[in-house]
Amino acid sequence: MKVKHTQPLLMLLALMLVISVSARNDREPELNRKAARIHARALTIDSHNDTPMWFTDTSYNFAEDHRGKRPRNRVDIPGMEAGGLDGAFFAVFVGQGDRDEKGNARAFEQAVQTFGAIERNLKLHRDKISAARFAGDARRIEKEKKRAIYIGLENGYPLGNDPGNVELFYGLGARYITLCHTRNNDICDSSTDSTEHNGISEFGETVVAEMNRLGMMVDVSHISDKAFYDAIRLSKTPVIASHSCARALCDNPRNLDDAMLRALAENGGVIQMCILSNYVKTPDPNPRRDSAQAALRLKYNGFRDLTEEEMNKARKEWYAIDDIYPQKLATVSDVADHIDHIVKTAGIRHVGIGTDFDGGGGVEGCADASELGNITLELVKRGYSARQIRLIWSKNLLRVMRETEKYARKSAYHGGVKTT
Repeated sequence: MKVKHTQPLLMLLALMLVISVSARNDREPELNRKAARIHARALTIDSHNDTPMWFTDTSYNFAEDHRGKRPRNRVDIPGMEAGGLDGAFFAVFVGQGDRDEKGNARAFEQAVQTFGAIERNLKLHRDKISAARFAGDARRIEKEKKRAIYIGLENGYPLGNDPGNVELFYGLGARYITLCHTRNNDICDSSTDSTEHNGISEFGETVVAEMNRLGMMVDVSHISDKAFYDAIRLSKTPVIASHSCARALCDNPRNLDDAMLRALAENGGVIQMCILSNYVKTPDPNPRRDSAQAALRLKYNGFRDLTEEEMNKARKEWYAIDDIYPQKLATVSDVADHIDHIVKTAGIRHVGIGTDFDGGGGVEGCADASELGNITLELVKRGYSARQIRLIWSKNLLRVMRETEKYARKSAYHGGVKTT
């Protein structure tokens, strides 16, 4: 008797499953259309990519579509247009080197050269891209049907020991400084190095104050936990994490734990969700890949002090490793899991997107700028409203930028200096 009753029940359950799958499939075109509308109308800004590292290759053309080519570049003008990316912060990145007079001078020179390379590309492609310096520039440039290019200095190392260089780099267009990178510098301790300053150094305090005075956002990505809390305490304006994830979902020191997320929210700041796979999801062991990358770092001196020819060769060999020893990547769904967690922990007004494209960023389903709409689609599928998605894509970041600018204007006024 049990068998006779079980058969119709199983058939009913199978029929219900078919109906459920069919209903989901019927909804997909509607969700795709809805996500496309939201993405097109939102002002979309990526707070961190390392594309300027490609500008040191004189054969590189930012107006060329690099999808499917090797070595792979993940952000270019066609990709930004295809992915509906209205603006991006281009990182002037300088890897940490020797902290002596010679090392500091070399870092300063490298940074200035990268600023110059960005400026050359802005002029070369002025019909498609435009320099952005203030929060209001992004919308204006979007209305001109161009892409807004902001600049951030990744690693305060090029400042050397001279706080006056903060103003120099501000004058060149930098609107945030990532205080350090993967190793300690004279400003603060790194999240991936030993304790040296126990947070932010005395010199670092001067740097933060100078950034506040000028209107530069303080970027806490890469810095140690203690340095993070020091930055919150010292900065007179909200801080940003330009490319970081939630440590609760991926236990990496580069990510922010829940207490840090709550502190960031209380500070009024924003964490820009990074889509570099290793920070989204703990990677599966891949010893051959790790060994190959370690050997390449050793071969090219940690990619420091290289000529253009050497850097181009190193870049090709580095990306070749991806083809020889491919990594199992995190997915767009994993990225959205982080956004969900950050929203639950810190609130919807404290999360954004900072891909780290061309610096290692890229996940399955969002491998380059042309696929950024897939993040919006995943958020729509999870029930995020158009207003919430607009907050994530730019409004939260621009709010912090406006508050930073406002503080600088107020400081200048009280200092007796008239600003425009």
